[in-house]
Amino acid sequence: MSNALESLRRDINEIDSELLVLLAKRRRVSHGVVEYKIANNKPIRDEQREQALLEKLISYGSSLGLDGYYVNRVFQTIIEDSVLHQQAMLQQNLNPDLHTETNRVAYLGGQGSYSQLACHKYFSRRPGKLVELGCSSFNEITNKVETGQADFGLLPIENTCSGSINEVYDLLQHTQVSIVGELTQAVEHCLVASPGVAIENVTKIYGHPQPFAQCSQFISNLSGVQLAYSDSTSSALKEALQDDAGAAIASEDAAHKAGLVVLEPNLANQSHNHSRFIVVARKAVKVSKQIPTKTTLIMATKQSAGALADALMIFKQHNINLVKLESRPVPGNPWEEVFYVDLEANIDLPEVKKALDALKEVTAYIRILGCYQSETLSAVSVATE
Repeated sequence: MSNALESLRRDINEIDSELLVLLAKRRRVSHGVVEYKIANNKPIRDEQREQALLEKLISYGSSLGLDGYYVNRVFQTIIEDSVLHQQAMLQQNLNPDLHTETNRVAYLGGQGSYSQLACHKYFSRRPGKLVELGCSSFNEITNKVETGQADFGLLPIENTCSGSINEVYDLLQHTQVSIVGELTQAVEHCLVASPGVAIENVTKIYGHPQPFAQCSQFISNLSGVQLAYSDSTSSALKEALQDDAGAAIASEDAAHKAGLVVLEPNLANQSHNHSRFIVVARKAVKVSKQIPTKTTLIMATKQSAGALADALMIFKQHNINLVKLESRPVPGNPWEEVFYVDLEANIDLPEVKKALDALKEVTAYIRILGCYQSETLSAVSVATE
């Protein structure tokens, strides 16, 4: 390697270090901002301020020879990080009992699973040491939370490719846990195998049922390949590592950590593949009125014509946005169903309390599964040309 190239790389490394120092400084300043907002009861997010800031940065970046799309993407990420950290700080202030030295978190799989990646993403914004408890089933996760072996549980609830995860919805009918948070995790499926294994020699693919469903189009084009179902992505990686003609569906990062290589990237049916996770705990949390909030409930309507329509009309009458409606059968009661409802609402607001009281009048059963801060942020619209 030439001395000139080494010198240039040292310069880049120094600049990268300076960028990290500035990002850390920016986050510290944003902590001061949230303290002001708490004291003055100001909303955490100010979209007008975000738009003005991005337009200014894009314009300034253009004068420096930087592409507007690049500047926009970088600072969207920085702003999202700032907003989510401020929301987490506000929630910690409102729920002081959440301040613990450790966060024992139960999730599906182990090293390399998408649940582990989501776990690290969510709890990186929370104080306390992370203690990971890998589980082999969704039921084991909720059981550990219910019995106090874990402080939190992480459950995938839906995916943009394969839709709702029915097993988790059915589990929520019977568990005594509360939803206390949510997050969205990007899912980037790759076909991975041990070094030296050629894609044309693969005879078996290991994977969890969800990745198989999300990559069904790729799988349908294969011939002479057997699908082997694993209880988690981390298990699939271990099995592929021991099979000279085997491969697995997993993320590139997980593959590298397990000692495998990528044979084929971007397997998902949709280019933008994301999974939504919920965080559960034994006790419900309070949610500040200063941040975006979701409420998830389960309800059973009366067995009469128009009963569901009457229930849904209540949300419209009280100007509450319903963002998801999911039906699931009631075990042991043929042709009866319960409905899971996600609302953009905080149950401590007077108008929401009125809506829930009205809902009780037209339903046979209703149970609040959780009121929690929303971590689904929509980027502000900024022109980059």
